[in-house]
Amino acid sequence: MSTKAYAHFSFKSKEHKLMEKIKVLFVCMGNICRSPTAEGVFTKMIDEEGVSGRFEVDSAGTHAYHEGEAPDLRAQKAAQARDVKLKHLKARKVVNGDFEDYDYILAMDQDNYSILTEACSEEHQQKIKYFLEFAPNLKNHEVPDPYYGGRYGFETVLDLVEEASAGFISTLKKAGKI
Repeated sequence: MSTKAYAHFSFKSKEHKLMEKIKVLFVCMGNICRSPTAEGVFTKMIDEEGVSGRFEVDSAGTHAYHEGEAPDLRAQKAAQARDVKLKHLKARKVVNGDFEDYDYILAMDQDNYSILTEACSEEHQQKIKYFLEFAPNLKNHEVPDPYYGGRYGFETVLDLVEEASAGFISTLKKAGKI
């Protein structure tokens, strides 16, 4: 094989890699508060960055409490105030295929992180991370569950996932993935 042909082949492989979608799954317990909020915020941010075509984004819960339901109305209301749309989302449970299909599986807290790592094969463990790892200025690794926390809990979740989403996008840019 000539050097020219090899260089062309390498370029094509790199180009192909850049064309593959980055698959991101946000995970909380019931998939009606934190993870759909993270999905909505992240989707809005990548739309604003003009890179949404590079991503496949979803959210899921470690429990099936609310399968098929829309996000909590309080989460929707708080998100809508920031021009983030959640109404179209439907709760689902994490399935085994998610560990293979997604590049990043971002847990909202320790409980869900533990459930994910226990259910995941060793081969895909590196994909599971705390979402707030991407917000290093925060002193917390967990997005608190706002379900029983009153109306300000949903605002706090939005603040945290906005910061983590911006950090995640920055990390992907620095790594040359977008």
